[in-house]
Amino acid sequence: MIPVDPNRLDLAREFRQGPLGPHSPDLQRLLKIFRWDSVTDRHMVVQRVRGGPWSIARATGPKGHPLEFFDEGRYATSTDAWWNIFRRRWRHHTGQALQLPEDENAQLDEADTGRVEPSASRYPLLGYADRFSVRPAESIAFKVSAPAAYRVSIEQLRCGDSAGVGFKSTPVPSAVDGLKPGRVQTAICGSWIEILADRRAFDLPSATLSARIWPTTPQLGRWQALMGTWSEAAGSGYLLGIDPDGCLAVRIGNGDAGTVELSTGRTLLERHWYLAAASFDAATGEIWVAQYPLQRYHSRAGTAAEARVVSSVRPATGPGFRIAAAYGDPVTTPDAACWGRHQPALLYNGKIDGPAVRGRSATPLEQQEATTAGRRPGGDFGDDPDLVAAWDFSQEIPTTRIVDRSGHGLHGEAVNLPTRAMKGWNWDGTEYNWQHRPEHYGAIHFHDDDLYDCHWETDFVYDVPDALPSGLYGARLSLDQGDPADDDWIPFVVSPPVGRADAPLALILPSASYWAYANTHHVIERREGELVRANFTTVDATTLFLHEHPEYGCSMYDRHSDGSGVCLSSRLRPVLTIRPRERLWQLPADTHIIDWLDARAIAYDVICEDDLDQHGLALLAPYRCVMTGTHPEYPSKRMIDAFAAFQDQGGRFIYLGGNGFYWRTSYHPTLPGVIEMRRTEDGLRTWFAEGGEYYHAFTGEMGGMWRRMGHAPQSVAGTGMTAQGFDRSTWYRRLAASHDPRAAFIFDGIGPDERIGDFGRLGGGAAGWEIDRADFRLGTPPHALVVATADNFGDAYHWMTEEQTHTHAAITGETCPHVHCDMVFYETPNGGAVFSTSSIAWAGALSHADYENNVSRITENVIRRFVDPEKFDLAD
Repeated sequence: MIPVDPNRLDLAREFRQGPLGPHSPDLQRLLKIFRWDSVTDRHMVVQRVRGGPWSIARATGPKGHPLEFFDEGRYATSTDAWWNIFRRRWRHHTGQALQLPEDENAQLDEADTGRVEPSASRYPLLGYADRFSVRPAESIAFKVSAPAAYRVSIEQLRCGDSAGVGFKSTPVPSAVDGLKPGRVQTAICGSWIEILADRRAFDLPSATLSARIWPTTPQLGRWQALMGTWSEAAGSGYLLGIDPDGCLAVRIGNGDAGTVELSTGRTLLERHWYLAAASFDAATGEIWVAQYPLQRYHSRAGTAAEARVVSSVRPATGPGFRIAAAYGDPVTTPDAACWGRHQPALLYNGKIDGPAVRGRSATPLEQQEATTAGRRPGGDFGDDPDLVAAWDFSQEIPTTRIVDRSGHGLHGEAVNLPTRAMKGWNWDGTEYNWQHRPEHYGAIHFHDDDLYDCHWETDFVYDVPDALPSGLYGARLSLDQGDPADDDWIPFVVSPPVGRADAPLALILPSASYWAYANTHHVIERREGELVRANFTTVDATTLFLHEHPEYGCSMYDRHSDGSGVCLSSRLRPVLTIRPRERLWQLPADTHIIDWLDARAIAYDVICEDDLDQHGLALLAPYRCVMTGTHPEYPSKRMIDAFAAFQDQGGRFIYLGGNGFYWRTSYHPTLPGVIEMRRTEDGLRTWFAEGGEYYHAFTGEMGGMWRRMGHAPQSVAGTGMTAQGFDRSTWYRRLAASHDPRAAFIFDGIGPDERIGDFGRLGGGAAGWEIDRADFRLGTPPHALVVATADNFGDAYHWMTEEQTHTHAAITGETCPHVHCDMVFYETPNGGAVFSTSSIAWAGALSHADYENNVSRITENVIRRFVDPEKFDLAD
């Protein structure tokens, strides 16, 4: 632990007087030390109910574990509570209580023991829709979970910032309005393979089960299923799995007739490949199980083991056959067929490669070969007349189909999208692209918190009227006689038909980014989170609910429960982070733009990136100008190509955000509502992909940053990500290029020395949070004008890692020349143009002073000119 001087009460006093900074260098150093505290038992500031008071709490584990609460509801604001956190960290590092002389008579709560509450959050209304984007005369279906009757109203959403600008929405009378009966619907997460073919093929009196496995949480304290017919509810069938002590084990059951379990007694190593095998013999009653590590160590560290027993128990018929899960309680939803009509039980974390079933027990020679040489009993997909099924996960990787190579047609279906295109047991590093050597990518990684589709039943369907204007809408859900604080909105976009524009301007909502951040847990779980955000962990009511309810899935910023990164995300679940009234990030922040457009009476259509990936240029072509939201970070190749084609044909493009066009994203070719992204060897990341697992399973595209694939963000919008910081935002100053006649329209009504955006909802300025800069080496056009810049950033802003060749200290806004935010303008072929503000915080400044401010003026100047049909002259 880095020592902290307990005599520096001056630093404590400085923090108390200004917790948001700016801070002196000595206080900055002290806070950086404090913010390295372990995430597993970190004290944090927590709001239990939206809009309610704040408390101090402590983590007791990762998502799904309850928080321990202290001094309940004592603080009106989160910053009020930071002083308590500071004092707790002070005591932890110095061993001494922090008591300022002026506080000697104050009651300062610093209890060591609080109250652990498994259900501290409240979110009674939950729901999602079958689609995010809809057009007039189409329908959208809503699925709701409610503990009692609730009311529905369709509303046009204008502003979701209830704490600042004010929440704004307008009811749209519809046939679905009114009281609905409530019913609770639950999410079932975890991935597995369901064998949907003839289940009778697995009703075997004798059998051998084998696979290569790579367990990631062997010592989970519960059984994990690898494969079999086991029914946890009935206590019947057979199962090859991992027991609560982390040992390979087999279980045979016949319901009331009893169950026998046999374990190797040797704990499996995490993230090591093993041959796993077991067999049972109806004639002799012998049950055998063996594990053989494919990576050998000295015998003292060896984990090879086998065990055998003779038992009179024979397996009863099970409900079917599963890989990576067993059978739990029955489910009754209309979509139950895809679940095998049973919930999953004993879910497994880790990889499985090449599972096989044979309809006979293993011979003594096969048992010996398995435990001495790691050979699969009966060989690998050989000519074995007793082979029942042999599944090859290297086939049809982009799909959910699981191919049986035995010739018996016992194919399967992957449920909840376990991760494919994973390195198998035989990957040797000679090929990184799974398409070139698919036989080296025969593994699937299963997680007990995977989630694709909740499969909730539909509660009501909204038929969009033919004349409904394009915009952002939501189904508002309110408990009958309930607290308005519990109201929920399920947002959706109404867009014109593809190929038609109802206004010259289109706002493109960055829906791929919405799904990338969906239901994120990284506020609590990210180790470096406090250092990145430059403040103590602050958990709002929604983040608390998601922490307590991991069944609603993860974001691409999270790690699965086994520590592996989340590279798939779906919208077919309640996505709470895009609701109005949530933290000003993604969709809630984008409503600042919608609110401003309405306030300035600027006509616009709303479209989204999901549709842009599907339709490409055809979606953009009817518009004179298209404008991004605040954070279009996750475009697909088709989106990048559409933006380029639109600009080349004379379209005008406004980039009204920051950190745009950064990570490559792929949409599934056939499944709706799911995206994939691999965080490869570069860029700001909360996790990084395993070497050799960089190519997307959905499309075969290389994952990672667009700048490493010939499409740096500067080639899309003239600027690209250069830094981020989350304490304070700042303002722009005009540069010499702003006085070029080509840029005169931008600054009409703006003084030459006027500070642009020294105000705003995000950090108090228009330049901040995540910022971009021009770089002519990376794709900023040579004729582009850098008309303004913001460069007075503080210590909390850090230069991007992908541009550093070595670690050093001079990477902050105080010392690094690359930490600046550039406003850029340039013309494009055929009379088009591009304008970029390069800041996530820009939109948060639009409403300042009742929309009469220089950020608003510049934005309106640009839009009015960009929708004007008069062509821009291309600069010489």
